[in-house]
Amino acid sequence: RDDMTKRLLTGAVLAAVALFAAAWAAVPIFAGQALIRAAKAGDARKLEQLVDFPALRASMKDELNKELVARMGRVPRVVESGLGGLGMMLAPMILSGAIDTAVTPEVLAQMVTTAEAPDPSRRAPSDPADRKSDKDIHQAWGYRDLNHFAVTLTDRDHPDQHLALILERRGLFSWKLAAVDLQNEA
Repeated sequence: RDDMTKRLLTGAVLAAVALFAAAWAAVPIFAGQALIRAAKAGDARKLEQLVDFPALRASMKDELNKELVARMGRVPRVVESGLGGLGMMLAPMILSGAIDTAVTPEVLAQMVTTAEAPDPSRRAPSDPADRKSDKDIHQAWGYRDLNHFAVTLTDRDHPDQHLALILERRGLFSWKLAAVDLQNEA
């Protein structure tokens, strides 16, 4: 009888640990799905809960600055000229100001529906016909490490360009969008 009680107790503890581990591992998937649903619906209130906007803006500044430097590096004549050097010095400041004002729930919705980083000079498409359908954007989900989970979005028309939304663990079961990763293979 004591042996049976011990086995039942051991089984219950193992089941509880397995259930806890499964829930712990699945929570970022649910958070990512909620983020995408809220972005597509334009639910600014829900996005405020799911996004760490200061961290997201800082990440976007870093990523877009890297992209800008890479693009300017591909045009050597621009960099060698005096104006190119001045542009390289001023661009991060201009980009920083644009990102601070441009990263909003509406821009996040545009990112989710187009799989592209925001372009401050371009407005979100107002005509629903201009927007991509869900089937045009491929989603890949996966852990980067125990505290970072990526939802990678790829426009099927541009498979060499990826936009990864990086969710960061905040506590045991809470996740927030805190960064982006532009993965252009061109």
